[in-house]
Amino acid sequence: MDITRRDMLMLGGAALAAATASRLDPAPAEAQTPKRGGVFRIRGEDAASGFDPHLVVNHHRIATNLSFTHSRLVRVRSGAQVKPGTMPIEPDLAESWTQPSETTYVFKLRKGVRWHNKPPVNGRELTGEDVKYTYERFLTVKGNPNRSMLEQVEKIEALDRYTVKFTLSEPSAWLLDYLAATVMWVVPKEAVEKFGDLKRAEACIGTGPWMLERYEPNVRLTFVRNPNYFMPGLPHADGVEVSVDEDPSARLAGWLAGKYDFAPEYGQCVRRLDLDVARRRKPNLVTQDFVVLFGGYTTMKLDREPFKDVRVRRALALACN
Repeated sequence: MDITRRDMLMLGGAALAAATASRLDPAPAEAQTPKRGGVFRIRGEDAASGFDPHLVVNHHRIATNLSFTHSRLVRVRSGAQVKPGTMPIEPDLAESWTQPSETTYVFKLRKGVRWHNKPPVNGRELTGEDVKYTYERFLTVKGNPNRSMLEQVEKIEALDRYTVKFTLSEPSAWLLDYLAATVMWVVPKEAVEKFGDLKRAEACIGTGPWMLERYEPNVRLTFVRNPNYFMPGLPHADGVEVSVDEDPSARLAGWLAGKYDFAPEYGQCVRRLDLDVARRRKPNLVTQDFVVLFGGYTTMKLDREPFKDVRVRRALALACN
């Protein structure tokens, strides 16, 4: 039969919808009054290539981990009130922002935000210079695979201790969305200067709700509550225990047996193919479907045959439209 590229994309979207994950519906928990204490136990990812948000290609391996320890200028709002598939932006380190022109953004930072009380930063207050340093490093450090996200940023200025100005070379409708991405964590200059980069666990220093206490490669990551977190009363949990388990069957079995508090796939989801088993074992499980968009890319070593030949690269590109 004849089929157009648009038809193929629509079929692909249907396939994604059919393969979409299911998660616990947060609505029942929302009605409860949160209590301080306890430890969240989740199945997570090992930080195989280190904790530096600017030097990681497979960023999903540390995105969740750094969400416990770090903050961004702005973030994607979460919670039961947010419709899956939408990504509303809300303040994080910035308490507000304005856009005086199409190419200018000015962010006002929260006062009293403190880095984790770890050397070499030792709990000092975060300032506009930290934000300026972070995003200048993002744009200039060699090996950052996500640099293009901020390629329109021409200049970053710390106007005062709590004000940062971004000047763009041209209008960018996506700037706030990019600043909310999980590669945009604000990092301390002292840690980079001491360790050379931020790949080591000792350099995992942020302003987030928990602090990395222990890292056992390929086994677990242990996070403890940050007593100086800038959001009053948060976090409620005293810690987070992230277990590394790369086998889908084993982690499903672990979740069903009560090893984890959240579903075992990336994003705390249940694969649709496991859903019937999960419902039988967890009869009170409430789920909500959402579509996940997946993409892919191919990289080639251009100093090797046959990829040296541009005709080969073009042929591969045409073969996988």
